[in-house]
Amino acid sequence: MSDKPTMTTSAGAAVPDNQNSITAGPRGPVLMQDYQLVEKLAHQNRERIPERVVHAKGWGAFGTLKITGDITSYTRAKALRPGAETPLILRFSTVAGELGAADAERDVRGFAIKFYTEEGNWDLVGNNTPVFFVRDPLKFPDFIHTQKRHPKTNLRSATAMWDFWSLSPESLHQVTILMSDRGLPVAPMFMNGYGSHTYSFWNDNGERFWVKFHFKTQQGHKFYTNAEAEKVIGQTRESYQEELFGAIERGDYPKWTVQVQIMPEADAEKTSYNPFDLTKVWPHGDYPPIEIGVLELNRNPENYFSEIEQVAFSPSNIVPGIGHSPDKMLQARVFSYADAHRYRLGTHYETLPVNAPRCPVHHYHRDGQMNFYGGIKTGNPDAYYEPNSFDGPVEDKSVQEPPLKVSGDVDRYNHRDGNDDFGQPRALFNLFDEGQKKRLFANIAAAMDGVPAEIIERQCKLFDQVHAEYGAGVRAAIATGKQQKPASVSAAE
Repeated sequence: MSDKPTMTTSAGAAVPDNQNSITAGPRGPVLMQDYQLVEKLAHQNRERIPERVVHAKGWGAFGTLKITGDITSYTRAKALRPGAETPLILRFSTVAGELGAADAERDVRGFAIKFYTEEGNWDLVGNNTPVFFVRDPLKFPDFIHTQKRHPKTNLRSATAMWDFWSLSPESLHQVTILMSDRGLPVAPMFMNGYGSHTYSFWNDNGERFWVKFHFKTQQGHKFYTNAEAEKVIGQTRESYQEELFGAIERGDYPKWTVQVQIMPEADAEKTSYNPFDLTKVWPHGDYPPIEIGVLELNRNPENYFSEIEQVAFSPSNIVPGIGHSPDKMLQARVFSYADAHRYRLGTHYETLPVNAPRCPVHHYHRDGQMNFYGGIKTGNPDAYYEPNSFDGPVEDKSVQEPPLKVSGDVDRYNHRDGNDDFGQPRALFNLFDEGQKKRLFANIAAAMDGVPAEIIERQCKLFDQVHAEYGAGVRAAIATGKQQKPASVSAAE
């Protein structure tokens, strides 16, 4: 008698033979009555789900947020009180790469966290950069198209990428970061994370504050050059997964120092820049980062698919004391993220174990795909609508957010009016030493290979407006690259 468990069908019936199909004789055809074969093949056909449109390739782990600072005067969120420890899952990702892409590619990295708080799930969905390429969500689908494959060639298009950027000067800040040393981290633990967007805090007195979230790596920054990354990819396409999983298995737990920048609500009307503009940072001299705690990753997933591929983040998941802002990109993501998950995973994706809150849940959502809890979360089968007379869950006015004190006439405002798209990239460029500038120029020149000359010059004119040395350096790097190409390549061009 074996001590091993008996293999069963998905309906629980014991399987007598998992090696041989039922056939009409040793050489005869397979019979349709072989329900085990049908079930096995049908499940295999459905093992893949649609990959994320962006952030498809990712790596993640579980951990804890420990709060050491006191910001209770700014927010009533229990997860941010001194001494609070909140379990979490964090997923890193590339933006452009598909599910099978190499990890060590130059790209923006996603930095998405789900905090399982006692007041509900709080999701902070950001990147490893404090800014982004666009500030208006109407441009986001077009931008992503430039990062994906050309509809005719089915190849990535450097021309599309630089054409879009050269026509969108608001992208200069993010482009400079992406093409700098920090555009290619060695592994997830060697990069910062940012909420990127402007969010808000509100306290027990109904006062609102604007906030930026920062996660500063305690492992230090480590980055690859393009040449180093090419060698890594030649050896493994899974370098990030290997590094992150291996470090946690060894007990070398990655940590990040958690900081916030806080702006009084009324200051939003006084700054020279739009504090809700995703292409801008808040100067640290004006709003110094406040250290509030430590984020640690200390447990690998037991099953990658169920816990990392199916984890679903959305900025719409907030808790009392944390709110949104007039950030246009954030407002669009509040809709688009949850909508993407309902399409990709199913209507009730938040009932999957990795997405399920760790606190009591009571709502009136019913039926639909993946309804495996009966459709009633009220605790009373008669209370399936609201209002009702059967003691179903009711609203709680005590968690009502204070009203936003920003307003204006409803219109389609030109997002470039009154915006300086060159000042902050200039400040960043001036922080680079000569070696960093040289690598920046070389990275841009390499990324522009094959791009039409008129698009290159259009982009270089934008670099000129950031700093004369910036545009001149890129032009020189492009000219040097052309001179170094083999004659046969030049002739082919």
